[in-house]
Amino acid sequence: MGQLVQLENFVRLKPYAGMFAEGLAITVLLALFTVIIGFILALLLALMRMSNFRPFRSLGLTKDGHLKDAGFGVVLSKFNPLSFIATTYVEIIRSTPMMVQILIIYLGVFSVVELPKFSIFGFIESQRFIPGVVALGMNSGAYLCEIIRSGIQSIDGGQTEAARSLGLSQRQNLRYIVLPQAVKNILPAIANEFVVIIKESAITYTIGVQDIMGAVNNIRGATFLIMEPLLVATALYFCLCFPTSKIIAHFERRMSRGDKR
Repeated sequence: MGQLVQLENFVRLKPYAGMFAEGLAITVLLALFTVIIGFILALLLALMRMSNFRPFRSLGLTKDGHLKDAGFGVVLSKFNPLSFIATTYVEIIRSTPMMVQILIIYLGVFSVVELPKFSIFGFIESQRFIPGVVALGMNSGAYLCEIIRSGIQSIDGGQTEAARSLGLSQRQNLRYIVLPQAVKNILPAIANEFVVIIKESAITYTIGVQDIMGAVNNIRGATFLIMEPLLVATALYFCLCFPTSKIIAHFERRMSRGDKR
């Protein structure tokens, strides 16, 4: 039986350095676009879950405006469709495998919705990259939603009361007082999500995205090498994730030091 890893085999990977470089660039772009889409979606979902939109509120009131004691109308009056939709989405996404989600998006949704075929930066195929970003963004949004919601709820309620006493509307209070503080509190968690997405993006090679793992798959088919391309991929992921984690930890320490003053 031959050796599991042979040093001379790494020399055979040299002609494929450009493929690894392109895979590295695609992996970073996947993570970047995913975090942006995920954050926007998560913010919307968090606001929907925390909303007080009850269109059937009147069904829980008597003719003279008092609350009813019981009945179907009382139950329906408490129903918040926005919160129900957001909660259902978050629970479904968080309770199903990422592999299933990305195949549904690529083989299901984007088999009906035809994308224009073009190249991004000359080596990224839009018809595979965009479904990958959408699937990763939808998955990330469900997890970031809970992070954002907890960040908003961590702000002292007294600040909201003070804002109302100053005549600020609920939207102004959210925009100028609550969200800036909440984002500061959850920024480390959002940055950590970027690191998680870098690693999770490897699953997009299953739909043909030529990220780092896509490069490994192509090189393995061309050279019949298994371990050596995987070890190179491991090194690339480590070079992406480890420094990023350290940078995040550095800024987290600086932010927490400012809070202790």
